[in-house]
Amino acid sequence: MGKIIHSLAAAALACLLSACGIYSFSGTSIQPDVKTIAVEYFQNNAMRVNPSLSASLSEALIDQYRRLTDLDIVSENGDLNVSGEIIGYDTRPTAVTADEVASQNRLTVTVKVYFTNRLHPEEDFEKSFSAYADYDSMQLLDAVEGSLCEDIIDILIEDIFNATVANW
Repeated sequence: MGKIIHSLAAAALACLLSACGIYSFSGTSIQPDVKTIAVEYFQNNAMRVNPSLSASLSEALIDQYRRLTDLDIVSENGDLNVSGEIIGYDTRPTAVTADEVASQNRLTVTVKVYFTNRLHPEEDFEKSFSAYADYDSMQLLDAVEGSLCEDIIDILIEDIFNATVANW
């Protein structure tokens, strides 16, 4: 009997939390009056430019909001606005052999994000996010760049999403 009462109490609490609009099971904590989000195209202002990175990052971010929130995606003037720029795209050696030759390299992408919440301006921020992926130095960056960028974008998208609507 006690298990049934605990189960009912847990179910009731879950319904209350999801109904209030402040917490959802996707991990978001969006205020109930927030209905729309605009995600601007991320400009690539890094010294080294990957021509497809801006579009891939921007589209992946829009897809993340579409999949994990009930917000309507608008082209501009959303209740929430996310914009940014790619400010770093660097590769550096991370492991060196006894012969002082790089055995592993790291591709790092850094983005600066500007987040505006028009309804709750206390949540606004400007913040940089970085993610990286390592690869064997025997491989050319051109050969592995596509898969490295996919992995890096996945990490950046999760970090940006969590900072903007999950408040983690």
